[in-house]
Amino acid sequence: MIKFVNAKLNLGLNIVRRREDGYHDLETVFYPVGLHNGTPDNPESFCDILEITPAEETTDFVFTGRKVDCELEKNLVYKAWKIFKDNYPSLRHYRIALEKHIPDGAGLGGGSADAAFVLAAINEIEGKPFSDEALAGMALRLGADCPFFIYNHPCFASGVGEKIESVSLDLSGWWCLLVKPDIHISTKEAFAGISPCIPSENLKKIIDEPVEKWQGRMINDFEGSLFPSHPVLAGIKTSLLESGAAYSAMSGSGSTVFGLYPSREKAVEASGMFKGHFVAVCML
Repeated sequence: MIKFVNAKLNLGLNIVRRREDGYHDLETVFYPVGLHNGTPDNPESFCDILEITPAEETTDFVFTGRKVDCELEKNLVYKAWKIFKDNYPSLRHYRIALEKHIPDGAGLGGGSADAAFVLAAINEIEGKPFSDEALAGMALRLGADCPFFIYNHPCFASGVGEKIESVSLDLSGWWCLLVKPDIHISTKEAFAGISPCIPSENLKKIIDEPVEKWQGRMINDFEGSLFPSHPVLAGIKTSLLESGAAYSAMSGSGSTVFGLYPSREKAVEASGMFKGHFVAVCML
């Protein structure tokens, strides 16, 4: 079985309160990105490629493409397989191969997506012994944004990201330009300058408005804490807006900044401005 693993955007991200356990409650809208990459209408490559095939004696893992520098036992793909096996002891052996294209540490959920797709793909091969809700519960043990990729459609998320409800947002016809500079932002750094507060406008109400009315109303709270120390991110956002993006924001805790364009031509033209950065053009 071969699966093309897409990423996600955070359309707005508000940190609303600090919890007693030290974590933060947030509100965001997850939107899948990369679903159409590799098709005639969107030929640019972007997605990770997951291939799972039967094996004889043991389960093997093969990683190619962008290097993820960690021990196998800490890799989310391995952890996803292990969680599934712990819940399904009769699991057969497989060869699990992942070709990485989505950059890590980008705020795009690439590692979380890989893990969730492993859970969903093995479940499908094994005859679907688990419901989506059960898979989402397993995925939550791997990361707060992992459950989103089990459903993989536009969702409003709250709590630490695990409380998910579907939304009717449809961005068909819009194009996304992703720009990631060579910057790594740790979770500790991202939250260091955050002052939690309730947003003045509810995200679910904002996304009911046309995209052209989002800018300045729907924000990512991490921008306020990270842009001063990483001015290149602020510069990318300014350039995206000046190049014709109707809406631009940082995704997650960075370091990818994206812009939404009304046509592929405008997104591709703007992509030429960001030499030296990772860029991807995606149809939404």
